Amino acid sequence: MKQTSNLKLETSNLKLPTSNLKILGLIPARGGSKGVPGKNIKPLAGKPLIAYTIEQANDALLLEKTILSTDDEKIAEVARNYGLEVPFMRPEALAQDHSGSLEVVQHALDFMESQGEVYDAVCLLQVTSPYRPQGVIDDAIRMFVQERPDALVSVRKVPDEFNPHWTFEIEKNNRLKISTGEKKIIPRRQELPPAYHRDGAIYITSVETIRNKGSLLGDDIVAFPIESPELINIDTMEDWEKAESFYVSLNGKEES
Repeated sequence: MKQTSNLKLETSNLKLPTSNLKILGLIPARGGSKGVPGKNIKPLAGKPLIAYTIEQANDALLLEKTILSTDDEKIAEVARNYGLEVPFMRPEALAQDHSGSLEVVQHALDFMESQGEVYDAVCLLQVTSPYRPQGVIDDAIRMFVQERPDALVSVRKVPDEFNPHWTFEIEKNNRLKISTGEKKIIPRRQELPPAYHRDGAIYITSVETIRNKGSLLGDDIVAFPIESPELINIDTMEDWEKAESFYVSLNGKEES
């Protein structure tokens, strides 16, 4: 079922019709998940978790191509069934608990370049963040093309009660210290500067940054704010249950 949303994005004024950069969409999904066993292809509200991200990538107009990086044949089979290209199987050495995303992206770029396909940037779409408002990937790409940073990262606003200006460290003798180092607490909610956290939904990095700086973020990072009623980031069974409830509720609203 195709998701719809009336969510407002702060990037909605970006009118660039196309991208003049060649951008590779990359969906990483290894086997061997421990927090939620088999989570990448575990059914969530009626379809495999990975299907949500695949469908969003397939709907994106500004991705040159989207591919899967996995070490697991079952994940690869499910992905192919949803129309995702699986041009290689990820080496076991890059599918361990300690394996980093940078190395996974570098491996994918190396393979694609060995096939004669060269890209300007990579759009990393994590399966564990399945809820992205419709059109958000293209909006993020438009911002990346317009700003030309080392990287773009999707973020969401931190609730006021968790704003770093209102959080504390506990020092010796059980004394509180404001985490920002300030001496006085900002008294009113209206005076708090907005704070944001990475939500895991979208990362776009220039290949130059990946190759020359050995980084997925680089030094010049542009924020892509997403407004949404629900943040879904699945690492534990508790996260999964919350996501299941959200999608059941969402599907019920769409069908009514």
